[in-house]
Amino acid sequence: MAIDKTQKYGVIGLGRSGLATVSYLCAHGVTPYVFDTRQCPPLKEQLSDGVSLECGPLDASKLAMLDVLIVGPGLCIRKEPFISLRTQGISVIGDVELFSHEVDAPVVAITGSNGKTTVTSLLGEMARRDRIHVAVGGNIGTPVLELPDHQVQLYVLELSSFQLETTSSLKLRAGTVLNVSADHMNRYRDLEDYRNAKLRIFEHCDHCIVNADDPLTRPLSASGKELWHFSLSQNTEYWVGGDEPTLMCGDTPLIACHDLGMSGQHNWANALAALALGDAAGISREAMVATLKGFKGLAHRCELIKVHKGIHWINDSKATNIGATIAALKGFAHESGETWLIAGGDGKGADFSELAPWLDKMAGVVVFGMDGKNIKSVHHQAIQVADLNEAVLCLSEQAKPGDRVLLSPACASLDMYSGFEQRGDHFRQLVEAL
Repeated sequence: MAIDKTQKYGVIGLGRSGLATVSYLCAHGVTPYVFDTRQCPPLKEQLSDGVSLECGPLDASKLAMLDVLIVGPGLCIRKEPFISLRTQGISVIGDVELFSHEVDAPVVAITGSNGKTTVTSLLGEMARRDRIHVAVGGNIGTPVLELPDHQVQLYVLELSSFQLETTSSLKLRAGTVLNVSADHMNRYRDLEDYRNAKLRIFEHCDHCIVNADDPLTRPLSASGKELWHFSLSQNTEYWVGGDEPTLMCGDTPLIACHDLGMSGQHNWANALAALALGDAAGISREAMVATLKGFKGLAHRCELIKVHKGIHWINDSKATNIGATIAALKGFAHESGETWLIAGGDGKGADFSELAPWLDKMAGVVVFGMDGKNIKSVHHQAIQVADLNEAVLCLSEQAKPGDRVLLSPACASLDMYSGFEQRGDHFRQLVEAL
């Protein structure tokens, strides 16, 4: 949706993306009305002069006086007042929809339940190594409306299901749904509903990058679309083959898996997805392979903190859903030593029974937080503790040399922390103090 100065705009939610939206509208000659359900949003002091801000519960009658509402991803547009407002002809969109009308360079986008930040960051590094002027943002770091620049040659976006719900016009050179597993079940009706939100990424996509090992990532309609697949187990466009596991493009070997800077088989899949996206974006194979050798992964994502008395302590605090934790456990399943798991937090309405078979394979499980008891209900041998400090102390006494202790919570962190980063940083501090 291009900016129309004859219309009245409202920005709902004054987070970082909301503030970027306000600045973008003001720069285009439109002064929006701003609303935030919090009584004191932390960024309100950064609003430009002349921009009005209303805090507290949303007033549907005031919103109904506007023409376009740009809603932050933290607010569910499937609830009132947004349902009624749309029936009145009011446009309810997100910042990515505005971005889609602004850019004049190719866009590549990544979504999925897990791994999207790693793939987005990896692809950005590949482009930089190839001396492509790339802008990286979206659900990672920089809001999309801070990215547009006529010097940019490639945009790489991480997009959440929430952002995709309010986007209908984004045209992509390539896009991928890395995987689909239950997440945000407190916002979606069921897994299919959540999946459909993810699949919106393919609506205007030239190259659809599909996980052949996860049928839920396939577009609902492949008509007129070019599908490229990646797989850890099948011979397809991008796959793992050879006597010595190697990332392949068809019959062409690209890099041996043991030469990757990232560890774990789940990162083999991430690397394959990045290679497919990079090929579609025109990044040189040489630059992509060189990046894969040096890219060590991201903080809080299967990050080795320390080896203490022969025990590997690994921080996977970013695993805020069951699928992410299962991916981590799969990644270490074929490595030597036993795994001790620390899990728990805010499960966001998840059914932990899917996790149970994996918990049975652990040397031991320690749970904490709001939903620790619910994880224990599907694995009765789990030890329930009060907090992360007790979990670390408990396993420092039980794990033995050659084992690994993995913080991979399968839950969000907001019951005890400001975010997964703070949880992971606390884990690092506790481990360093051992």
